[in-house]
Amino acid sequence: MSSQALINLAYLAASMLFIVAFKLMTGPRTAVRGNYLGAAGMVIAILAACCEGPVVARLTSVGSGNLVWLAIAAAIGSVIGAVMALKYPMTGMPQMVALLNGFGGAASAIVAGAELWNAASAAEVPLPAWTQFAIATAFTGLIGAVTLWGSFVAFAKLEELPRFKKAWTDPNRHWINLALAAATLLLIWGVCSHPSWILLYWLLVIVGSALGCTLTMPIGGADMPVVICLLNSYSGLAAAAAGFVIDNSVLVIAGSLVGASGLILTAIMCQAMNRSLTGVLFGGLGTTTAANADDVYAGKVKSASAEEIAMVLEGAERVVIVPGYGLAVAQAQHAVRELANALEKRGATVEYAIHPVAGRMPGHMNVLLAEADIPYEKLREMDDINPTFPETDVAIVIGANDVVNPAARTDPQSPIAGMPILDVDKAKTVVVVKRSLSPGFAGIPNPLFAADNTLMYFADGKKAILDLTAALQRG
Repeated sequence: MSSQALINLAYLAASMLFIVAFKLMTGPRTAVRGNYLGAAGMVIAILAACCEGPVVARLTSVGSGNLVWLAIAAAIGSVIGAVMALKYPMTGMPQMVALLNGFGGAASAIVAGAELWNAASAAEVPLPAWTQFAIATAFTGLIGAVTLWGSFVAFAKLEELPRFKKAWTDPNRHWINLALAAATLLLIWGVCSHPSWILLYWLLVIVGSALGCTLTMPIGGADMPVVICLLNSYSGLAAAAAGFVIDNSVLVIAGSLVGASGLILTAIMCQAMNRSLTGVLFGGLGTTTAANADDVYAGKVKSASAEEIAMVLEGAERVVIVPGYGLAVAQAQHAVRELANALEKRGATVEYAIHPVAGRMPGHMNVLLAEADIPYEKLREMDDINPTFPETDVAIVIGANDVVNPAARTDPQSPIAGMPILDVDKAKTVVVVKRSLSPGFAGIPNPLFAADNTLMYFADGKKAILDLTAALQRG
């Protein structure tokens, strides 16, 4: 068997591992195994790519020192990735995902630019126009640049950096985006028509970078889960386009898988929020001015202590815990497990209601609760658990806001009107654990906090749950 046949076989094996990995990562029980298989597939793909004749020729064209630099770069990148994975807090996973999406787009754009430079330098005559190489290079540069800078803006928003915390609401932003989009189309035409003019490619990257910023800056925090999914898809599409540039089949397959899965997840998130993708990109959920909270809360909010809430829980037969981003910030998942254990010892049934966009990325709450060894079968999706809330004695909401806001059902003028929510307001008693009455990402007050059957417990999430568990055990 020839060496090229072995390389093709390695590519096939890597592609199969990627497909199986994606399948396994759809479930929490098999996700870790899926990650391992995906990593193994990537190692095989990288080794096979480094053994290909054209790649080896380029790496050794100016001496074997290039291979040493490649190994050094791989080692540095591996160390940085490992440190980020180990040190970055669980609450920062959405930000880390945004960065990884951006780095993927940047890598694709740089690879395409380097390949264009090599081809133009080696050609004795100008490169032919409108070939697969020229078209793929142009689209790789554009998508990669949009992904990189869009991801950076998303990272800044998720980190709530001062200059990015508020959405960009300039009334001329749509015209600015339109002008940048028109400029990218002209530059794509220029790169495809004159591939040897390398300056056009880098101009396309610069304009695409600006477009990535201006497309993401107007998007409010409430839509960030959708944006993360969309940028993930962009990074995959950039990788697939780069695969056509360097004629690498496994990169095309892996990029296509990431791109397709990202688009599917984006559609799922939009459906979960009752939002169109156009509405997410141009509507600016979370950019509207908040309604007057005094009109909603004045004289109606009932605050309770841990002892008072413990008395309510003592007689509860069914308790549903609703985790939100506040739980993630407080790192209260282990405290929640202890509270659930205390309730179950008293004979209560405890379940967890998971909204698809709770937290700041899809699956955020599932990962947090799994970290606390909470059984997967107790995590119930929104459509499954909503019909059971009228039979629930106590619903405990920890740090969630917009995903339990009944205004989505009752107020057609609300920015979240029509968004599917967890029907916690239908429980017999609702306990809301929050630091304050501050609004969620959508920037609107929550009538649930002023409902007749709601008790507010104002405290840090972790401390509140620990105090509540202690009070329950004393009783």
